[in-house]
Amino acid sequence: MEVKFNAATTQRPQEVRTMDAPLITIDLCSFTEQIRKEKKWKETDRNAITVFKTNGLQIVLIALRKGAEMVKHATAGIISIQVLKGKMQLKTDKQTVKLGVGQLLALHEGIEYNLLAKKKTFFLLTLTTTLADSQDA
Repeated sequence: MEVKFNAATTQRPQEVRTMDAPLITIDLCSFTEQIRKEKKWKETDRNAITVFKTNGLQIVLIALRKGAEMVKHATAGIISIQVLKGKMQLKTDKQTVKLGVGQLLALHEGIEYNLLAKKKTFFLLTLTTTLADSQDA
């Protein structure tokens, strides 16, 4: 298996980290601290960092300030949302769910939803992706 690394970005110009390898450990506490210190978190109501990405699967740590909303959209793959800190609300056309620390939600592909942070919230978004999606990003 080929080990893959992220590319530097304008937000993280010095950072190179392993994104895919036969075995990866992910220090969520360090990543949480990192995104809290970044300019984007200081200037906006959200920040995020992809902590793992391989063919068919992506894991993103997302931080939202109280009141921040991820507008209605649907994904092409199945997702899970696990709240690490805070409280949020996920709303579909048919259901509204409140999520707190330690709760995990799974949602099938194609279902439109929006998220609203009820408090400052940190969560893991895990999503299945197609091979084309994994290669494009």
